[in-house]
Amino acid sequence: MPISVGRIAIIRLVLVCLAAGIFSTGAGAQTFPNQPIHITVAAGAGSPPDIITRVVANAMAKAEGWTVIVENKPGALQTIGGRDVLSLPADGYTICAFSMPVTAAPALMVNMPFALDKDFAAVGLVSRSYNVLVVTPSLPVHSIADLIALLKQKPNKLAFSSGGFGTPAHLVGEMFKLREHVSALHVPYARIPQATGDLLNGTNQFMFITTLPVVGLIKAGKLRALAVTAPKRIDALPNVATVAEQGYPELAVEDWVGFVVKTGTPQDATARLNAALNKALASPAVKEAFAKIGAETAGGTREQFAALIGSQMTHWGHVVKESGITMQK
Repeated sequence: MPISVGRIAIIRLVLVCLAAGIFSTGAGAQTFPNQPIHITVAAGAGSPPDIITRVVANAMAKAEGWTVIVENKPGALQTIGGRDVLSLPADGYTICAFSMPVTAAPALMVNMPFALDKDFAAVGLVSRSYNVLVVTPSLPVHSIADLIALLKQKPNKLAFSSGGFGTPAHLVGEMFKLREHVSALHVPYARIPQATGDLLNGTNQFMFITTLPVVGLIKAGKLRALAVTAPKRIDALPNVATVAEQGYPELAVEDWVGFVVKTGTPQDATARLNAALNKALASPAVKEAFAKIGAETAGGTREQFAALIGSQMTHWGHVVKESGITMQK
């Protein structure tokens, strides 16, 4: 039976529509992702969270064939970056990279701009890293016990450095004072090199600091390492005992970097991001890159990271409240 002219026209129209994608599932329903992914790092360029995020972003882009764009929006205890992400659609195309201090922000800030555990959905834990307790070599201490004894002899006569208010060095230092019932002055700096510089010249006496900036100084004898806050000895400083080995397990603490998205993001999108993140973290190249800056790969489920955020908010909330520290203006 011959096909009528009308039917031929309809067939042609269907073919044209299919070619144009009119009868397809549409761009919005195609397999996630189908456009570039943006990661907002809520910390400064060149900081450990920034370096870690860029390493992972490159690995994810390479493994998945994605376009991943990283930008920095630091400030206000990481809330500037978080607030920026919340201003965008909950579609999975904008990730926020937070680190440990953001969990202390609700306790430190009078007007917290968002509810960390409600406005964001966890994607996954990216990395773990630890601090090393260092002192200026002129200080006559060689262990945590020695430092505690000296601080009790000279309350508020010694000072500890940090890279700024609310940073890991500050928070861990306050936790140390609280747990060991000692007094010391906190001296915040705008940059880590300034903080370590005043340790070297003896202006300040001790500091809890991430390992990368001080490994060389420790090995050269310019700073003395008393302990690491890790659960086991770290490769970068194998001869430095842990806080637990010295009898102070309550001082074990980890810094971390993790990815979140705006609450309301489709579950399939967050699941896809989590899978890509875990795949990238399993890469030997990523593990090696992390090790060079004193970090280790993490990974795991979205639920595990969400639980960590909640527990960290509780922990640092107690530290802030009990120590009496307040947000500086």
